Amino acid sequence: MAVLSRKLWWQWRIILVALTVQLSVLAGGEYFKPFNVTYDHRALIIDGQRRMLISAGIHYPRATPEMWPDIIAKSKEGGADVIETYTFWNGHEPVRGQYNFEDRYDIVKFAKLVGANGLYLLLRIGPYVCAEWNFGGLPVWLRDIPDIEFRTDNAPFKVEMQGFVEKIVELMRAESLFSWQGGPIILLQIENEYGNIESSFGSKGNAYMKWAAEMAVGLNAGVPWIMCRQVDAPEYILDTCNAYYCDGFRPNSPNKPVIWTEDWDGWYTSWGGRIPHRPVEDIAFAVARFFQRGGSLMNYYMFFGGTNFERTSGGPNQITSYDYDAPVDEYGLLSQPKWGHLKDLHAAIKLCEPALVAADSSEYMKLGPMQEAHVYRGHISDRGQNYTLYQSCSAFLANIDEHKSASVRFLGRVYTLPPWSVSILPDCQNVAFNTAKVGAQISVKSVSLDIALPREGSLLPQMKTEDIVAPNLESWTSWKEPIGPWGDNKFTFPGILEHLNVTKDLSDYLWYKTRVYISEDDVLFWEQNQVKPLLNISSMRDVVRIFVNGKLSGSAKGHWVKVVQPINLSQGYNDVVLLSETVGLQNYGAKLEKDGAGFRGPIKLVGFKNGDLDLTKSSWTYQVGLQGEYQKIYAVDESENARWTTFPPGSTPFTFSWYKTHFDAPDGTDPVSLNLRSMGKGQVWVNGHHIGRYWTLEAPKDGCQNICDYRGAYKSDKCTKNCGEPTQVWYHIPRSWLQKSGNLLVIFEETEKTPFDIFVQTRFSKIICSKVSEDYYPPLEIWSSTSYVKNGVFSDSDIVPVMKLKCEDGYSISSIEFASYGTPHGSCQAFSLGNCHAPSTRSLISQACVGKNSCAIRVSNSIFGDTCRGTLKTLVVQARCSSTSGSSSAM
Repeated sequence: MAVLSRKLWWQWRIILVALTVQLSVLAGGEYFKPFNVTYDHRALIIDGQRRMLISAGIHYPRATPEMWPDIIAKSKEGGADVIETYTFWNGHEPVRGQYNFEDRYDIVKFAKLVGANGLYLLLRIGPYVCAEWNFGGLPVWLRDIPDIEFRTDNAPFKVEMQGFVEKIVELMRAESLFSWQGGPIILLQIENEYGNIESSFGSKGNAYMKWAAEMAVGLNAGVPWIMCRQVDAPEYILDTCNAYYCDGFRPNSPNKPVIWTEDWDGWYTSWGGRIPHRPVEDIAFAVARFFQRGGSLMNYYMFFGGTNFERTSGGPNQITSYDYDAPVDEYGLLSQPKWGHLKDLHAAIKLCEPALVAADSSEYMKLGPMQEAHVYRGHISDRGQNYTLYQSCSAFLANIDEHKSASVRFLGRVYTLPPWSVSILPDCQNVAFNTAKVGAQISVKSVSLDIALPREGSLLPQMKTEDIVAPNLESWTSWKEPIGPWGDNKFTFPGILEHLNVTKDLSDYLWYKTRVYISEDDVLFWEQNQVKPLLNISSMRDVVRIFVNGKLSGSAKGHWVKVVQPINLSQGYNDVVLLSETVGLQNYGAKLEKDGAGFRGPIKLVGFKNGDLDLTKSSWTYQVGLQGEYQKIYAVDESENARWTTFPPGSTPFTFSWYKTHFDAPDGTDPVSLNLRSMGKGQVWVNGHHIGRYWTLEAPKDGCQNICDYRGAYKSDKCTKNCGEPTQVWYHIPRSWLQKSGNLLVIFEETEKTPFDIFVQTRFSKIICSKVSEDYYPPLEIWSSTSYVKNGVFSDSDIVPVMKLKCEDGYSISSIEFASYGTPHGSCQAFSLGNCHAPSTRSLISQACVGKNSCAIRVSNSIFGDTCRGTLKTLVVQARCSSTSGSSSAM
């Protein structure tokens, strides 16, 4: 590949200085000097300058405030200019007229942290958000407003919606968080993917959309408003794209820039489902193609996914984890190589930004049957003086063939393009990045076992000695939840009531109880015909438990499915108890107010001598929630409300049991999780904080891919894992919710599982691997800084690739487990030597890296020797990280 000339190097230094001056002007106030945001057909115009923007999606309630600074910082380090978030109406207004802006819902604190990091904020007010969030973010109390219809031209809904939108806009204005006030907010969103359902409401849908747009703009927030997936958005609203790929998207007006509000870099997961994975090579391809073909702002959905604490997961049946295969994982750890490869991509795009913003459009070149180039040229001028510094040129070369590499000629040079890839040439000559060539390290995440909970020991032989921490053995205690209605606030009604109309979503659980009389003739009829009577429920969602005379007869799960359950009935009076359970409310679709939960249609007992017994109009006694919930026995100051009894190993378990113990927090600062693989279904609290629902439903045994091929269009089932395993095993316990010792753990378990094999575990990246060939690209830093051009390390004739290794903060490289410069084989944790190998590789890497948190190694014959002349060589390293700090080094 061509090397960088000294002249070219200084040209790019001038670009960097100009951009740095521009950004420093913006950072003059508490967050920024006040600035205006407008747009033209090409891009957002921030303080008079077009910008190409990378945005990182972070939902503030899916992390704790203590986690926010680190997540925002990692997003910025990864190349983000913007942080994006929804607002969550049902979290901020849980009771009509009563607002919550505290703790995880402190949106003002979150916005100020974004600004303090020098980042912009894209605030998607909605207030409907979807987001795999309970009820799509809409408060359940909306259902009780007379004559209301959601998200259509309906006066009651519009009053409530406008009230919340105004509340958020006024709050942001009062806290000086808009750009013209010196704050970080540059864009607002009204509604969310409404175009997907607008036709469901006919003319009232279009009228509502126009009303929402006019209402939003009428609030005079002072920044542009967007609508995503809204092809009929008014001229004064920016319509944007949500999809896996948006390079072909064009807004509905030539006066609007191309904006991608949701780049789905992963996908959500449901209980009992496989876990989706989107390869980083494909994400990078999609992003590069977006900017190649005229895009201007791209937001990752999600950059950090986080956790659905409490009962916030939607669906229904979506899991507590919202990791989303994001670059920053649920615990705040970097997911490598995704984070690192995208960081390099963002750096390459930023190198092209001067040309991208200077050119009104690209020059298109056909390079082959499935290969093409887009070239951006323009004059870069010193701001405000109309003085031309130089003419810029940046290019993107794409090979959209899914199978074959291609050699193409571009501006007199030949370039090799891997399949399904884009090469980025910031100077129209030299390749700074290719989306299919991953040079970022791989981090293998591990869990270390802290035996902080009492157990029978059945799993201990499976654990490595190095992972075992001295146990704090305290005994478990238990308390049995009553079966059926239990409190003074139960009530009786003749008929089947709809679940949400009764619970108001204050609990997942609603008890239904009735009494039936069975004659001697019916019992004889069943005995003579050797049959059992059946309980027939026409339709139910999400889970039902069926009890007869206090004993569990059966369970069912599904979304509006029919249930037919054989039951045992005795002569005389029998108590039939149904427990209806929700597992998150519907978060997507039209007319959510009509979706409901529980049962629909007749409920009958069938198989009687003289015909069916219809229970639908019987007298039913209702009870909302569990007694343990009502008494808050999970809270630190309320846990003694229950009559706990000792539950030693070997005790007989019951369905619907509460378990309690105490444990000490693991040492250190690593993220903490609770391993609930051994349990069934229920909910869990730590020190009164609701960690969320758990369920050990297993994914199907088939349908996962041994090899995930990034090439070709992605869909959510293309690359999946976890077949035959529980969908979710680990549950995040934020460090800020723990104290050093004596942490209260309370579990409500619906099945006959016992808690003796629960683990508290810490998470970190123990193994890191990297693979860089000598024909890889020089480090991107040489384009924008002189950090690698000192003391003759690099010269015009010696610009070489660099391998970088880095442990998590607080860890250092303790050993090099494999190292080879030559032609090694295999993948991370399964490397082997090839025919070509430099014997000194391991000792040289150890000398440069061991004891350091990070190190950088030049991939060059001058370092390791040319043991196989004429052979393309690759440096492969596998290192182990341990919890000791160190400094950085380079060789």
